[in-house]
Amino acid sequence: MIGSGRRLTFAELESRANQGAHALRSLGVEPGDHIALIMENRLEFLEICWAAQRSGVIFTAISRYLTVDEATYIASDCGAKVFIASDKYTDTGAKILSGLNDNVHGLAVGDPVEGLQSWEQLVTSMPDTPIEDECAGVAMLYSSGTTGRPKGIVRQYEFDALDSMSPVLLNVCGVMGEMNPASIYLSPAPLYHSAPLGVAMVAAALGATTMIMEKFDAEELLAAIEKYKITHTQVVPTMFVRVLKLPDEARARNDMSSLICAIHVAAPCPVEIKRQMIKWWGPILLEYYAGTEGNGVTAANSEEWLAHPGTVGKALIGKIRILDDDSNELPTGQTGDVYFDAGLKFSYHGDAEKTANSHTKEGWSTLGDIGFMDEDGFLYLTDRRAYTIISGGVNIYPQESEDLLITHPKVIDAAVFGVPDEIFGEAVKAVVQPMDFANAGDALEAELIAFCRENLSVIKAPQSIDFRKELPRTPTGKLIKRHLKAEYWEKKGNI
Repeated sequence: MIGSGRRLTFAELESRANQGAHALRSLGVEPGDHIALIMENRLEFLEICWAAQRSGVIFTAISRYLTVDEATYIASDCGAKVFIASDKYTDTGAKILSGLNDNVHGLAVGDPVEGLQSWEQLVTSMPDTPIEDECAGVAMLYSSGTTGRPKGIVRQYEFDALDSMSPVLLNVCGVMGEMNPASIYLSPAPLYHSAPLGVAMVAAALGATTMIMEKFDAEELLAAIEKYKITHTQVVPTMFVRVLKLPDEARARNDMSSLICAIHVAAPCPVEIKRQMIKWWGPILLEYYAGTEGNGVTAANSEEWLAHPGTVGKALIGKIRILDDDSNELPTGQTGDVYFDAGLKFSYHGDAEKTANSHTKEGWSTLGDIGFMDEDGFLYLTDRRAYTIISGGVNIYPQESEDLLITHPKVIDAAVFGVPDEIFGEAVKAVVQPMDFANAGDALEAELIAFCRENLSVIKAPQSIDFRKELPRTPTGKLIKRHLKAEYWEKKGNI
């Protein structure tokens, strides 16, 4: 761990995972059963996940930023037989446990918590040899809830061999400069999210030294890369924005030359932001597009991206299909719904309707994104279908306006979405987090609108801009626009 300095050797992790597997069996958790956990980034987080992976258990990591009701819903919905909380979230954990069935075992990590059994005491009382019925467990994580209530994502699972790994993550790690035992991997994002957790576990499985930041800080990220000679890291585009907005002196303070690959995920990266990062760190950026659903993946290295600016890459598994509203396949260059045709199955836990709506009769599946393919087979995302603005019968994809606004030197974050309009149905609205909130006001609004109109079609530019001290993003960088959008629609009584 970067902050605390706590560490485990591979031999110690092996022992702890075996002890954890025995502990889960002692609580009646069998292959195919579920457990849930909520905690900050810490060593025990990964120990518990590896224990579940060693015992055929389905594990659900819950975002610590959810409300008690939201977290309780997830722990209940996944059918957890064991719920584990860290001492940092004692009150939250106790409230969640009180909302679950009486037969759910509650455990605490860290200091003793009244009413909860100590995970540490239970684990250390167990043997460190493998359990007799070892088989691979799997994560069942929930969608981030950026467009609605979180749903559990169930991937193909057949109690695989212990060393089996996600084909999507293996493909990603395989193109990350061939991660191997000599690699030093840095994870700055919350582990409850699928990409940070999945790649951290695969990196360890491949023998790489895996370092975890307790929380992201732009200057600390740069310092850690130099101090620990990091070779690989995985970030989200908002982290790029934060490091680029640092003063020149802070950016130049640390040596980035150890980096072999910096992978970025979770959201499309604004073109100008990525150009600046490649200029600074070199052509070591690797972008991939995939979802927790694990139904497919695309990737583009820096050379490919520079030749196709804005792309999220080519399919690494199967094919990409672009479909219209009637599920007809669209030709190159036309925008439609993005579907993976990779033969990888998933479903949404307890929601047959959403599962069906995410698949075609051919078995192709979508994450709900809109985009197009170029003639070289590279995919470009324009936005989420849920955020398409329809103004005067014209479809407007706000991602382009957001990406432009973020490049303005007076802006650190931006959201663009549709608001009610009596004449056109919807109007383009922007909500901006300025670098200095003291600048928020009519003059900055006019400046930013003019900036957008100079660089975009007038219909894509925001017609008005509001200012906030902070925008609602998940800690993994995903913008929760539904919270902002709802405010404006609720005022009109439309929601």
